Amino acid sequence: MQEIIWVVQDSMDFAVLVFFAFFAVVILLSGIKIVPQAHRVVVERLGKFHRVLSPGVNFIFPVLDRPKATEWVFRRGLRKTSSLDMREQILDFPKQNIISRDNVVMEINAMLYFQISDPFKAIYEIANLPMALEKLTQTSLRSVMGEMELDEIFSKRSEINESLRSTLDEASDVWGVKVTRVEIQDVNPPESVQTAMQRQMEAERTRRAVVTEANGQRDAEVNRAEGKKRAIELEAEGMANARIRLAEAEAEALSKISEALTAHAGSKDPTSYLVALKYLESLKEMSAGDKTKMVYLPYEASSILSSVGAMKELFKERA
Repeated sequence: MQEIIWVVQDSMDFAVLVFFAFFAVVILLSGIKIVPQAHRVVVERLGKFHRVLSPGVNFIFPVLDRPKATEWVFRRGLRKTSSLDMREQILDFPKQNIISRDNVVMEINAMLYFQISDPFKAIYEIANLPMALEKLTQTSLRSVMGEMELDEIFSKRSEINESLRSTLDEASDVWGVKVTRVEIQDVNPPESVQTAMQRQMEAERTRRAVVTEANGQRDAEVNRAEGKKRAIELEAEGMANARIRLAEAEAEALSKISEALTAHAGSKDPTSYLVALKYLESLKEMSAGDKTKMVYLPYEASSILSSVGAMKELFKERA
C-alpha cells in the first residue's frame, strides 16, 4: 500500500513538473515577436510606451511587455492591428460638394497618398489617423478651391494638388505622417454649367478657325506681293545689267573706231563717223517707201560724205 502511494505521489509530481515546463515554454515563446518587413510594432511595458520593434526577430519580457493594438476606423469598417505598415498608402475619399468663388457647386473626388514616418506619433498623437487625414483633406479642399473660380480649377489642377499636398503635409507632421501626393480625380460641375462650357468651347474653336483662315489669307497676299515685288526687282536688275553691258560694248566699239580713225584718218574723234552712220540709216528708211521720189539732204551732207569716204578707205585697208 505504501508503495502505491509513493507511485501516485511521483506521478503527480511529474505531471506538475511537466505542466510548469510547458507553461514556461509558452511564456518564453510569447516573448518572441517576429515583425514583417516594412512594418513596425509599438511595445508598452506596464501600460507605458517602451520601444518600437523593427523588422525581424525581437524579444520582449512576457507579461510585462505588450504590443500596442491600434483601432482605426475606415469608411469600410473597423481595422484592429498591432503592426503599423510603413509603406506608402492610398486613402480614397468619397465625392464631396465644393462651392467655387463664382458660386458654382461641383463634386470633387480626391485621393491622398501618405506614409507613416514616426510610429510613436501615429499612435499616441492622434486617435484615428485615417479618419483625421480624410477630414483634414476635405476641409483643405473646400478652403483652397473656394478661393478659385471654375475656369481656374480646371486649368490649375496641378497647382491645386501641390498646394493641398503642402498644406496637408505641414498639418499632419505632428501625427508622424508624410503626405507624398494629393490627386484630384474628377471635377463634376452641374449639367447646366457643362452645357454652357461645351458651347463656349465650340465658339472658341470657331473663332480660332476664322482667325487661322484670315491669317492664312493675309500671309498668302503678303507672299504674292513679295513675289511680284521680287519679280519687278529682278526684271529691273536684268534691264540695268543689259544696258550696262550694251554701254560697255558701245564704249569698246567707239574705242576701236577711234583707234582705226586715228590710224587712217588722223583724227581721234569718232563723232563724224557716228553721225554719218545715223544719216545713212535715216536715208535708208526715207528711201524705202514706194511713193518716195525725192530725198532732201541737209547742208552738212558734205561732211557726211567725207565720213563715208573715210569709211570706204577703212574698209579697203581691212580687205
